[in-house]
Amino acid sequence: MLINSAVYDDGRVVAEPDLDDLSEALQAQSGFVWIALRDPTDDELTRLQHELDLPPLAVEDARKGHQRPKLEEYGEILFAAMHLLEAGPDGGLEVGEVHVFVGARFVVSVRHRSTQGFLGVRGRSEREPELLRQGPGFVFYALMDAVVDRYFPLIDAIEAELEQLEATMFQPRQDRQAVVQRLFGLKQRLATLRHAVTPLLDVAGKLHGGRVPVVCKAMQDYFRDVYDHLVRIQASIDAARETIIAATQVNLTLVTLDESLVTKRLAAWAAIFAASTALAGIWGMNFEKMPELKWAFGYPMALGVILLVSGALYWRFKRLGWL
Repeated sequence: MLINSAVYDDGRVVAEPDLDDLSEALQAQSGFVWIALRDPTDDELTRLQHELDLPPLAVEDARKGHQRPKLEEYGEILFAAMHLLEAGPDGGLEVGEVHVFVGARFVVSVRHRSTQGFLGVRGRSEREPELLRQGPGFVFYALMDAVVDRYFPLIDAIEAELEQLEATMFQPRQDRQAVVQRLFGLKQRLATLRHAVTPLLDVAGKLHGGRVPVVCKAMQDYFRDVYDHLVRIQASIDAARETIIAATQVNLTLVTLDESLVTKRLAAWAAIFAASTALAGIWGMNFEKMPELKWAFGYPMALGVILLVSGALYWRFKRLGWL
């Protein structure tokens, strides 16, 4: 579906052509065209390919989707794939994509499986025509910068939930299984984020310093800023991943300690009852020569000994921390 189509000359909109009129609009103007599509049909991509002479292999990637973040050069045309991430209803991350074609006189963004649009990017750019005068390279930067900026709230949310888990981990009667499940969920979200960020670092690294595509040469400082943002996110991902591993190990250790404590308590009570059982068994034997059996205070004495021994064992185990 076509979201927007506009020709910009000297930083301002001069035409809004349909897909079938792009080549004529570009011939009539000296600027560039910025087209945005969402979940396009095969017919729309075919018309776009015909009008702008897009590389067939790149169009095929944009048609199929499910691409790893990457940057490919087809002569003077760039094709970039980036992941769009957003929080899902089940707490996980849903993965969409945006594919960007960048040429000397056009920028085409193709969005798949995502509700995150770029109308805000277009609106901000149109309010600053001096930036749009930089041409398609600036639009490519603005789109990539918007994608990367949307990763920051996701890593912040993961770090906040991780801090909350760490704060409650040592509370008594904590559901250890639920904690491990939440940690595993955080690890999955981090993995999804890392799969989006790590390849994009390579993409941004190719757009500043050294050999840079001609269409992006004037925007190297801007792409370096995007690269710095990605490095910060990558560092946060690595730190959160290490924290999750450590928290999981600590939680498993706490589970072992809880089980050990339960074992100690059971062993302590078993020892107390074993002593009582042994004493009761002695006086329960049917021997004739047992003076206590015919003594008036034999029964109270037996109970007293049992209670005394049981109390002594209880006191000892309590001091040891077993009870």
